Amino acid sequence: MASTALHDTAVLHHHDHGNDHGHHKETFITKYIFSQDHKMIAKQFLITGIIMAVIAMMLSVLFRLQLAWPDKSFPLLETFLGNKWAEGGRIKPDFYLALVTIHGTMMVFFVLTAGLSGTFSNLLIPLQLGARDMASPFLNMLSYWFFFLSCCIMMSSFFVESGPASAGWTVYPPLSALPKAISGSGTGMTLWLISMVLFIASALIGALNYISTVLNMRTTGMDMWKMPLTIWAFFLTAIVGVLSFPVLVSAVVLLIFDRSFGTSFYLSDIVVAGQVLPNQGGSPVLWQHLFWFLGHPEVYIVIMPALGITSEVIATNSRKPIFGYHAMVYSLIGITVLSFIVWGHHMFVTGMNPFLGGVFMITTLIIAVPSAVKTFNYLATIWRGNLRFTPAMLFAIGLVSFFISGGLTGIFLGNAALDINLHDTYFVVAHFHLVMGAAAIFGMLCGVYHWYPKMFGRMMDERLGYLHFWLTFIGAYLVFFPMHFMGIDGVPRRYYAFTEFAFMQEWLTVNVFITWAAIVSALAQVAFLWNFFYSMFYGKKASQNPWESNTLEWTTPVEHLHGNWPGEIPSVYRWPYDYSKPGHHTDFIPQTTPFSETMSSNLQHDFEDNPEAELIQQEWERQHAPMGQAAEEIK
Repeated sequence: MASTALHDTAVLHHHDHGNDHGHHKETFITKYIFSQDHKMIAKQFLITGIIMAVIAMMLSVLFRLQLAWPDKSFPLLETFLGNKWAEGGRIKPDFYLALVTIHGTMMVFFVLTAGLSGTFSNLLIPLQLGARDMASPFLNMLSYWFFFLSCCIMMSSFFVESGPASAGWTVYPPLSALPKAISGSGTGMTLWLISMVLFIASALIGALNYISTVLNMRTTGMDMWKMPLTIWAFFLTAIVGVLSFPVLVSAVVLLIFDRSFGTSFYLSDIVVAGQVLPNQGGSPVLWQHLFWFLGHPEVYIVIMPALGITSEVIATNSRKPIFGYHAMVYSLIGITVLSFIVWGHHMFVTGMNPFLGGVFMITTLIIAVPSAVKTFNYLATIWRGNLRFTPAMLFAIGLVSFFISGGLTGIFLGNAALDINLHDTYFVVAHFHLVMGAAAIFGMLCGVYHWYPKMFGRMMDERLGYLHFWLTFIGAYLVFFPMHFMGIDGVPRRYYAFTEFAFMQEWLTVNVFITWAAIVSALAQVAFLWNFFYSMFYGKKASQNPWESNTLEWTTPVEHLHGNWPGEIPSVYRWPYDYSKPGHHTDFIPQTTPFSETMSSNLQHDFEDNPEAELIQQEWERQHAPMGQAAEEIK
């Protein structure tokens, strides 16, 4: 017994805050609306994110109709949008720009940031680390409601007389700084700014909570090198958010001053309708520096959680240990550090000093290295694995595909000389929609399919999952791949119609093709929405560990309780990727299984920093060695 206890020595202090959470009577309001249970908050983030994604997708279909058939009238548009925005069934130029602006804002911030990170950080951090809940459940609840309020204010801008914000999702001055510049620069822009401040408050509260939970609330034995890659990704994403989001708040405050109090932080030498404005001394390039100091880390705030989810799903469904665990962690840390020193590649055409442009070019190309490490490690994990093609696994492989194809085009845009020709063309649209948009969405869907049984206690329909994957995967490539060629030909983004210039008219037929592909892709999401909401009530009931996974969340009961585990929180003895270990009778070994129960499959590197356990293992191997081998060792 003494030797077994020694063999299973735990490393960390056990943080068990008791399970008294679940004993008080909860009302409908406290359980489903103002819930402080991280699992319910994760569902709130997810469902709100799905609603925002559906709205953003509908907006994209509207402006794709305009791009495909710029001279055609759609009476239905006038019926729904009214005479003000779609007179005669044709979307007006101002409203077209508003659609592009709100679509981008919703997808980047509400869906890919809050919907992805908010959902899975909330769901998995306490469950995979062995904690009863987040460090501060109340602040966690507050984080969601700030996000929800932000969504409501953004949506309300569609109902103000001047219309929603219309300066692109990057809201560059002077359009965003002068309320009288265009109709979308008025009240709609003010609502956009208020919405974003609330969103950033939500993101900061959430991120501080995630960091505190990871650092302080791990269960016995769960040191940093036993954490799943999902937790590493969420942890580092939260650090990036805490350091970068406040910069956008400062930029927004200065923009509000320019809009309302006559300052000139971003304005200088402006003429409106022949009238020279008194603003002088400011520069819109200052906004670009402040915005992109958040904006480029934001790309990694979006993609890193998706990469973490993909790591877990690929290892589980390949039935293999993740290839190069330490390299994967160091690559995430490398991305975190480098993400703060590459923002200038968005600004190569602003007239920046060529030397500074060269510095940003070098750092931009260097950040491809940790990204490539992750890609090769995914491929090495899949290689010769015993693959199970669940819908989650297909979406994980889809993410790797988009990450490769979209990432390769980033090499073009990271080169200052090439970027001058490609900047603000459809090449940029194609690049970031593949590497950030499609890849992150596939990571989010991968996580939904994989952890749906943990969230709702039921299984999603696999056949609908396969249909959803193939239509979405093929549709995404058909939509965004042709845009690369449009960009190389110099077709600019955000133009209302391609009928003004002869060289752009040549791409009208391609726009029709892209629009039909976008419509089919949008319709494919109906399969997902039906599967998601129908399975919630009528899906097949899930077992406790349907994927035979090693991580701690699958040790909790199927029926949720606030506090996660009914008794003592389990202790952790091993890393989370012991799949298909030679000598073991099953192809997975949960983290909660002591080494003393797996003597026949233990390896030397399992006992790093634990020499006593290694001696016990060696003694056991001597006792159980074949007779001839044992005699040879004695001799």
